[in-house]
Amino acid sequence: MSLKLFLDMISQPCRSVFLFAKKNNLPVEVKLISLKNGEQHTEKFRKVNPLRKVPALKDGDFCMGESIPMMEYMAEKFNTPDHWFPKDLQKRARVNEYLSWQHLGIRMHGSKIFVMKPKAVLEVPEDKMARAMEDLNWSLDLIEKTFIKDGGFIGGEQISIADLVAIVEIMQPFASGVDVFQGRAKLSAWKERVVQAVGKELFDEAHKTILSAKDSVKQLDSSKVEYFRPRVLRLIS
Repeated sequence: MSLKLFLDMISQPCRSVFLFAKKNNLPVEVKLISLKNGEQHTEKFRKVNPLRKVPALKDGDFCMGESIPMMEYMAEKFNTPDHWFPKDLQKRARVNEYLSWQHLGIRMHGSKIFVMKPKAVLEVPEDKMARAMEDLNWSLDLIEKTFIKDGGFIGGEQISIADLVAIVEIMQPFASGVDVFQGRAKLSAWKERVVQAVGKELFDEAHKTILSAKDSVKQLDSSKVEYFRPRVLRLIS
């Protein structure tokens, strides 16, 4: 029985899990869930993840959510190459350091830009957009100066799950039309190393949905716009 992954590729954590599983040729079955259409609220999906969130994993009778422990679970179960989640104490600590920081360090700021930049859902005041951009740039500065090693990756000389988690978050504001790599030579070079490490074809496959999201937002019908509006307001308030 194959391990099942429930994913919506608009989601950053889903993309990191997808990249990890596919790059390592793991025997998994990917089942796509549409958050936009509310498929996470079905009774069938609730049995997989009572939190009604993606990504979700089902391995026989065992089910779990949360992308980072999910990748750690797969790394242990399938004995993936050590560099993804190193056994060396200090190397693993470096990976965990970034994984702990990123929730409020980059995810929150990148997600804000992603929902604020398209104007189909909400017209965001310029001062709020400017503050959101300042926060995002502060996070990107920190990633460049603190986490990315010269000529290497976040955890050291080889790619790890920290790099997958980082790149999908950084691609989120990029998908909304903000070129986060412009003027950032170190970040751009790191991105190219990540793309090369996972393979361009796989990287593009993981991001094709999000890179077309800006056009999809423009095509939302009025009921969907009203559904997303209060959620955007909560995020930017």
